[in-house]
Amino acid sequence: MTELEKGPQGLRRGRGARERILAAAQQLFRDQGINGTGMDQLCAVAGVSKRTLYQHFAGKDELIAEHLRRFDPDILPEVFDRTDLEPRERLLAAFDVHSPLCPFIAAAVELPDAGHPARVLARDYKLAFAARFTATAREAGATNPEQLGEQLALLLDGASARSRVLDTEALATAAAIAAVLVDNAIRAGHGRVTK
Repeated sequence: MTELEKGPQGLRRGRGARERILAAAQQLFRDQGINGTGMDQLCAVAGVSKRTLYQHFAGKDELIAEHLRRFDPDILPEVFDRTDLEPRERLLAAFDVHSPLCPFIAAAVELPDAGHPARVLARDYKLAFAARFTATAREAGATNPEQLGEQLALLLDGASARSRVLDTEALATAAAIAAVLVDNAIRAGHGRVTK
């Protein structure tokens, strides 16, 4: 490798730079927040020059949006796409996924402009997330799957935020509440008379 192929601190440039930048963004945005992370720090952690960063991303806004776009493109497939679980179990399994504050919530809180690309992605993700709950609730036989989907999405988001604010674990409590909501909705659904 020639000196021209090396970036900062002699690290390889080019190959894998985009992925290193995104990995650094994921780590730093999670640990410090979007606004607390500077471009110089991103470059240092990714091992790239600013020039290389800007060759891959037009600016921080584009990087934030790509970071979110890649975070969970299929909306918790490890929960909602499981064929080994019944629909009721899939609804509740979403509360077993332990992660720090949802990056979509974090981005929406840190970026005040509702038209910011990351805010648009966050809104679309949250709508799609509730839709996954709704589809699974429908499959489980819930009386009002749209309502149950919204309730579960709100409960999970609230538990995530509460866990972050209080630096405690709120998902176990949320899971217990979710079980009551799900069982009541399914029980009511099975009590309907169909024609």
